Amino acid sequence: MLLRCILGPHLQRIHRSPDQSRPEGRGGRRQGWTYQPRSLEKHTDSIIGWASALWSLSYYSSPLLICYLYRKGRILYLSLLLLYFFFPSSFPSSLPPSLSLFLPSFSPPGWGRWKNSEYLQFISILEETKKNHTPATKKNLRCYDFDFSLSSILLKLSKAGVSLLKPEPRLRGAADSVLNSVRTLPCHIISFLIAHSFGRRMLYPGSVGLLQKAMRPMLLQGQARLIEEFDGQRNKLVACDGNDIDTMFVDRRRDGGQNGQTLVICCEGNAGFYEVGCMNTPLEGGYSVLGWNHPGFGGSTGVPFPQNEANAMDVVIQFAIHKLGFQLTDIVVYAWSIGGFTASWAVMSYPEIQSVVLDASFDDLLPLALKVMPDSWRPLVQHTVRQYMNLNNAEQLLKYQGPVLLIRRTRDEIITTTGPEDVMSNRGNDLLLKLLQFRYPKIMTDEGVRVVRQWLGSSNPLEEASVYSGYEVDDDWCVSVLQSYQADRDVLFPWSARKYMRNFETTHCTPLPASEFHSPWRL
Repeated sequence: MLLRCILGPHLQRIHRSPDQSRPEGRGGRRQGWTYQPRSLEKHTDSIIGWASALWSLSYYSSPLLICYLYRKGRILYLSLLLLYFFFPSSFPSSLPPSLSLFLPSFSPPGWGRWKNSEYLQFISILEETKKNHTPATKKNLRCYDFDFSLSSILLKLSKAGVSLLKPEPRLRGAADSVLNSVRTLPCHIISFLIAHSFGRRMLYPGSVGLLQKAMRPMLLQGQARLIEEFDGQRNKLVACDGNDIDTMFVDRRRDGGQNGQTLVICCEGNAGFYEVGCMNTPLEGGYSVLGWNHPGFGGSTGVPFPQNEANAMDVVIQFAIHKLGFQLTDIVVYAWSIGGFTASWAVMSYPEIQSVVLDASFDDLLPLALKVMPDSWRPLVQHTVRQYMNLNNAEQLLKYQGPVLLIRRTRDEIITTTGPEDVMSNRGNDLLLKLLQFRYPKIMTDEGVRVVRQWLGSSNPLEEASVYSGYEVDDDWCVSVLQSYQADRDVLFPWSARKYMRNFETTHCTPLPASEFHSPWRL
């Protein structure tokens, strides 16, 4: 038992005693408590935590060391550091070499755990679950929050990676193509290095280890709330690329409400985690909710490149269907910000999904990337985005014919190409226009686009109502005309835009209230 305590996982929280019966709904909320290690274990955990933080810090300071070693001519050290910077996966991440200095101190926490009755009970349940993987043992193990990497796998996909929409290649002659490949080789190399170093971390800052360490107390608190207040179930899935996907499911079907029969799958932003993210909005609305973390976020492994993102979304949907028992027609996909990529991929790949709600999302990453990079980098940015970070939300959304609701933040400072005061530069406008033009080409003529843009220029409800009333919109007439797909009046333009988009007067990162979460309009 002492050896098991030494080698056992780190225990963080006890959600409830295994002997405690499960409460019925939120009214019987259970209170958990943080695991209190003995002094020896606490001391060693502190040492390991500091060493891990220094290991992470060394990565982000490595560019400065690269410049220093280059000036000093230390070629060998420079080569190793370049390998570490651009290919960090080649080096151990969970137990860096620096921690070998502290290996002798791993015995004291084992001794402290052996003297701790709570840890002894936990390690006994963990060992029993490994031997007998029954519903009863799994239920007891769910009472504990410990290292997610050691959690049992609930669903694993072994098929090949899912497909993505690729940018169309330019047609060239054979000789011209070879010559162009040679000429653009440096650009390809630089793009690869940018995408796999700071580019990916700029796009998904939530994957940065230091940020996750800083947010750890908040994430643990949010996770405890989901489990203890909403009776959430944390599960580990394995995508087809081998990445672990950290998920949280809250089942409301037994509550008896109509919303509880619908599953809302939430796709978080580039620094969002299900513990503290948009999952709370449908929860407050009484829906059954399935949240998941991007690859490299929280308990999920891997890196959040588009292919990995789509693979993760695929296993989440498969889990909802085959393990949770939902039909595709019972699923709503809800995304915030950059989560619109996986949400639009989901409805493109699973067109039977009931509907999709995109909050503060955009049509294409490229205009936003060009906004924050120097103009002289424009060709390089275009190539890097299209080859490695092609978040083409609009292109994917156009493949879906079901109900869509777009929520635009009128003071959004992130997805505007000029500034939050210029509501017309919000890329959500372009997403709406592309959707309407694709679905209603007979209506969205030049005149139609002009009128919709006029409505999109409204930054508050008063201006919006003024534009709307200026065209004397009759809802019943618009529905009948749209159903017949004939339009001879411009009344349809602001009406159709209003059906697909709702304005929310706030900034990009303000949580969406449950009152603003609506089912999309259906024709």
